[in-house]
Amino acid sequence: MAHRILFVDDERDIVECARLYMENAGYEFEGAFDGLQAIQAVQRQRPDLIVLDVSMPRLSGWDTLRILQEDPATADIPVVMLTANTQESHKAKGWALGCTWYHTKPFDLEELMMVISRILAGEA
Repeated sequence: MAHRILFVDDERDIVECARLYMENAGYEFEGAFDGLQAIQAVQRQRPDLIVLDVSMPRLSGWDTLRILQEDPATADIPVVMLTANTQESHKAKGWALGCTWYHTKPFDLEELMMVISRILAGEA
């Protein structure tokens, strides 16, 4: 059975590019364009991993991560934070909130896929 990835970013081009790449790699893919859509998607069908942008409308990635971590039913879902912000304080915030990995934009999809596969294999 293929791993299910929820990819959340308000930039639709990034989500669609990730969809093509990840589906081609054999993953099940669902896209969301803000934190509220992400929470609804998780409630519909639990993903194996979430890639979550930080800066989004309606509900930020930080708030989305906080909501996921506060719910025992979703707290163990690995979350890769994806952001253009490279400041150490932002990375520390991500780790403190419980993200599994902090990945910065611009990013290479092949590199991100390597991170995802290692997390799903329990190696990260």
